Amino acid sequence: MKSGVISWIFPLVFILGLAGAVPIHGCTIIGAGRLATVDGSVITSHTDACENSRVHLVPARKHEKGSQAPVYYGLQDPQVPLLEYGEIIGYIPQVEQTFAYFHSGYSHMNEHQLALGESTTAQKKELQVDRETGKQIITVEQAMVFALQRCRTSREAVELITSLVEKYGFLPSCGSESETLCIADPQEAWILELFSVGPDWEPGTDLLGALWAAQRIPDDQVSIVPNWSIIKEIDLSRPQEFMASKNYMQVAIDHGWYDPNSGAPFIWQEAYTPLPREWGLSRLWLFYSMFASSYKEWPDKSLNKPYKNYDPYHQYLEPPSFYPFSAKPDRKLSVRDVIAFQRSVFEGTIYDMTADTDWLIPDGEGGMVKSPLTTPFPTPDMRNLLDITFRRNVAKGGYGMVAQLRSWLPDPVGGIYWYFLDNQYVSTYVPIYAGVQEISPLYSTFDPDKYDQNSTRWAVDFVDNLLYLKWQEAIKDVEAVRDPLEQSFFDQIPEVDEKAVRLLNQNPKKGKRYLTALTRARMEQTHRMYLDLRDELIVKYTNNRVRP
Repeated sequence: MKSGVISWIFPLVFILGLAGAVPIHGCTIIGAGRLATVDGSVITSHTDACENSRVHLVPARKHEKGSQAPVYYGLQDPQVPLLEYGEIIGYIPQVEQTFAYFHSGYSHMNEHQLALGESTTAQKKELQVDRETGKQIITVEQAMVFALQRCRTSREAVELITSLVEKYGFLPSCGSESETLCIADPQEAWILELFSVGPDWEPGTDLLGALWAAQRIPDDQVSIVPNWSIIKEIDLSRPQEFMASKNYMQVAIDHGWYDPNSGAPFIWQEAYTPLPREWGLSRLWLFYSMFASSYKEWPDKSLNKPYKNYDPYHQYLEPPSFYPFSAKPDRKLSVRDVIAFQRSVFEGTIYDMTADTDWLIPDGEGGMVKSPLTTPFPTPDMRNLLDITFRRNVAKGGYGMVAQLRSWLPDPVGGIYWYFLDNQYVSTYVPIYAGVQEISPLYSTFDPDKYDQNSTRWAVDFVDNLLYLKWQEAIKDVEAVRDPLEQSFFDQIPEVDEKAVRLLNQNPKKGKRYLTALTRARMEQTHRMYLDLRDELIVKYTNNRVRP
């Protein structure tokens, strides 16, 4: 594209308010056991990750015996130069061999099909701590990196992460809140919840530096973590299903949050979380009412009469305990189902922001219709202007993924890291195979303060902003080219599997080269598509065509 065109298109991004570049902390995890998926894969996922979406491969490395591994603070910062990871705030013993993994602000998968999804959760204020008030040093994103570097299985990862936060202290890095991980391998998936122990903890003492509990997702069930604790009763007599820190109950007793003489069971979720918030309940409701409708009678939150969302007085406010830790789905889930849920904007429910009556305009025939500007992602300025109540969608912002882990294939081709950038509703999910040896620079380039045409994150964000010119029509233009491209990636899976396995059996390096070249080509194809969409949308919906 000619540089002169950039000179007049670039300011438009700022005029529109950088709608897709705003960091939003609201990660959602979906996890599924191997008997709950259509192909027998285990699934974990993550949306609304941080601004540092620059994914790149960190290769396997050998280290000297007795050496130290740095502990970083600032892994989420996109301003830190690529291949640097922030400020070193401590060290732990290094291992002699680390594994290759894909690094970003929240790192998700390694070469052995170990994958982690993250969701920040809430904790009581007495437990909260931050870098200024405590001596803890292990953030969840650093723990994820150590697990990917050192572990092959989800159980190993649970054990490693919990040993680190117990010894070195769990340091929240998204506010002062707790964290939850869905840690998965091709055989099983675990939910691990991490809580802080307050600012008074001292390293080197008998007191543990974290509270934690882990529960395995049953093989035939699915689960969601919507920024809220989901573990309830803990049964340590079943070690194949539960794990917990030694202090998992005692801290609640010490704070007066649980009385062991009351006769009531100890409920982890109730002991350590504050009062529930609607943005967590809405996603719990949507997920289980959509995928496990037969599990129980869920509240009716559909728009069964026009604009029922204007009647908050009669809305259901069920407690988090109303929802299960996991449930058997009505039908087995696919990666496409998880992607569709990540893209959900609560259409047809009381949480649907496009259903607000302030979007209505005269249709010229005596009726009312939605304005062509109606968007499920109204900016704060738009909401203020139209007096629209904010309702949290499943996701919006940052980057994210769905990890598809397949036990019947060699690791390099068995693990598929479906990766999206910016707004998942607009973005394309591109498959990155576990054996990929290099990531396209288009996906490892991003500075939130400087537009770069060679950044796919910016390319998607540019299109996301242009949609606001006439959202209702422009999103159809995006879907018309995005959906066939994304579908082609799924359609080619059997062919890619067959060829990759054949090449890996002949020569592992040859198989990995094939997967690397294929992934890079798809990233470049996706990037070109968003540049072309940018050019098409600005011409098609330019305000130069608007007349009174």
